[in-house]
Amino acid sequence: MDEAYHYPADLMSLMVEVIPRLCRSKRDVLTYFRGAGVSSELLADLETRLRNSPETVGKFDQTRTVLTRINEKGDRYLRQRREVLKRVVGTEDYTTCWPKDRLEAQGLVAQIRSLVAKADAFTRMSIERDREAAEVRKRRQEELDRVASRSRDLTRLHDALAALFNDEDPQRRGKAVEPILNEYFKVEGVLVREAFRFREAEKGGPLEQVDGVVELDGHLYLVEMKWWNHRLGTGDVALHMVRVGHRGDVRGLIISASGFTEPAVTMCRDELIRGVFVLAELRELVFWMEREHSLRATLKEKVDRAMIDKNPLHIVT
Repeated sequence: MDEAYHYPADLMSLMVEVIPRLCRSKRDVLTYFRGAGVSSELLADLETRLRNSPETVGKFDQTRTVLTRINEKGDRYLRQRREVLKRVVGTEDYTTCWPKDRLEAQGLVAQIRSLVAKADAFTRMSIERDREAAEVRKRRQEELDRVASRSRDLTRLHDALAALFNDEDPQRRGKAVEPILNEYFKVEGVLVREAFRFREAEKGGPLEQVDGVVELDGHLYLVEMKWWNHRLGTGDVALHMVRVGHRGDVRGLIISASGFTEPAVTMCRDELIRGVFVLAELRELVFWMEREHSLRATLKEKVDRAMIDKNPLHIVT
């Protein structure tokens, strides 16, 4: 038996009944325990009684006394408890028994074997349950750690992005927003290819993004980010529409730090006849970070509103 434990009552009772039947004499009982590693110190008083007044002690009393003692010794006698049980369960030769005790000893050993087998099976099931519970706790902790890490990342990105609205230098602002948006999309698990690489439209002019790609529900979206000083009009969004249109089954997403004119929104609404085109304001992303909204779920809501309500600039709060 691999698992060691204090003898429970049912096992204790069977052990008290079987060991005296496996041993012919009182001396054999003490020898049986000594062979299992029980110390002479624990057997000393029984040895003395057996030597001086053998009529005052019996095999069953000896067995109960020794088993009770090693059962009460805790971890100190763990090995001895195991060894005694192992010797009983491993009994194959019953010729040392008195003839009248053989059948009963065999039956008792069989009961103990069955009890031990059940205990082993229960122990294995307990170990498996403990393992499964540990896995559940591990997964739960990993999820808690993931949520905590995401929260820290979103707070940091929110603060960094919000601070850029106070920066009036378009060059510095454009370079600073690039890594923020890249990391934001990565943290939220929607970035397919790093995007938001800015170029200067004209010397001293506003900065705009070179194409980037994200994936939502199996659809690819060509993304463009513009941080201009005026609301984007039809001419400002038309170029991105052309880029999207030349790429087959691809959808469009424009993020603007300065908003959109009504004609630009109308043009994107009309474009729904040919494909999905979604508009978002950069301040929305700041709000989503602050509220820790799921970027994937929030963008999906905007896409649904664009397709169902024909509102490409549905503001999610």
